[in-house]
Amino acid sequence: MIEIRRLRTELEATKASLARKGVPGEEVERAATLDVEHRRLLARSEELRTGVKAISRQVGDAMRAGDVAGAEELKRHSRQLGDELARLEAEADAVASQLRDAMLRLPNIPAPEVPDGRSADDNVVVRTVAYRADSYGPHQRVPHWDIGAALGILDLERGAKISGSMFPLFRGAGATLVRALCQLALDRNADAFTEVRPPTLVRTPVMEAVGQLPKFADDAYHLERDDLWAVPTAEVPLTSMRANEILAEDELPLRLMAYTPRYRREAGAAGRDTRGLLRVHEFDKVEILAVCTRAQSAALHEDLVQRAIGSIAALGLAYRLVEICTADLGQSQARQFDVEVYAPGSDMWLEVSSISWFSDYQARRAAIRYRPASGGQPQICDTLNGSALAVPRVWAAVVETYRQPDGSVEVPGCLHPYFRGQTKITGTVAG
Repeated sequence: MIEIRRLRTELEATKASLARKGVPGEEVERAATLDVEHRRLLARSEELRTGVKAISRQVGDAMRAGDVAGAEELKRHSRQLGDELARLEAEADAVASQLRDAMLRLPNIPAPEVPDGRSADDNVVVRTVAYRADSYGPHQRVPHWDIGAALGILDLERGAKISGSMFPLFRGAGATLVRALCQLALDRNADAFTEVRPPTLVRTPVMEAVGQLPKFADDAYHLERDDLWAVPTAEVPLTSMRANEILAEDELPLRLMAYTPRYRREAGAAGRDTRGLLRVHEFDKVEILAVCTRAQSAALHEDLVQRAIGSIAALGLAYRLVEICTADLGQSQARQFDVEVYAPGSDMWLEVSSISWFSDYQARRAAIRYRPASGGQPQICDTLNGSALAVPRVWAAVVETYRQPDGSVEVPGCLHPYFRGQTKITGTVAG
């Protein structure tokens, strides 16, 4: 969450910054008002607490002096103050709860460099690589859901029979392609990132720490019996690995990566294209994440961007890098770049990776701090993360781009080591 000090000393500037994300000033003012009221109640409670202690000493003095009547009167007054104190403490707790909820719902401050915009249409294409509309043949203009069905490598009907719509089932070389893409991303980032296999069911505070809750509760899968949430991305458990810890500065930056399935209801997808693998509830993904100091964050953001691009370039796919404008920037993001691949059969640019800098927004929620090497008070860390590779849309782009005139699909060279000697996907599998 944003630092509450901003509401006390920089209220107008904070309102102006959050207005760039479309946050009404009233929401910021409400949080500021709750903060003022909470501090007032705490101050008054402390005054009463001090008064009760003082009266207790006076009661002792009166009893020692033999003034029983005076002592009883003091006790009566002390009980009155105690009752008022209990009321104020309960009121302070209630206001604290409202304040916490209001602060959790306020998004992160966008970085000054983020382009302003009113919608996703105002996102800025930084560069486009290896794309020429006239370079694709008719055999590549077939959508992946038709290619997958013809080759028997994507079975959407049986996936729906098992789990419902938007749960794909991959078969044969289609399943191998899923695994190969994930292993490619892990191998390409193993030089600098420690691999982790975290749990994929997490507690509510873990979802809150990265900004998924409370705002995106409707998009998440919740196991109410155990109060556990299915992760929407490995960013969620990786961020909380060091929650409530103080790191040494020389430990930073921490670089972690993880393969996990991810789950999302896509509750807001009504009316949007859900054919094939364009929008699904479950898919595999490799995430890369960094925890660092503010001074390290800019270079790490660029590194994560280049790593996400690197895997797409290795696959030989046309792609473009897009900077996300303020209107499309997420709850927790201070700055974000997306990588989009071109899928010729779907004739669409598909977002396959978001690489985000969160400043200290997530780390403040998760209480991740570091102790400066020069000494002094612990400082809040910065966090960053990116999709090293998210499978379904990359799978779609590979299948469409590498489809051959005979209907087969050539396996990109960088994936050959993971395909057991197979270099072409040729036909229906049994089973």
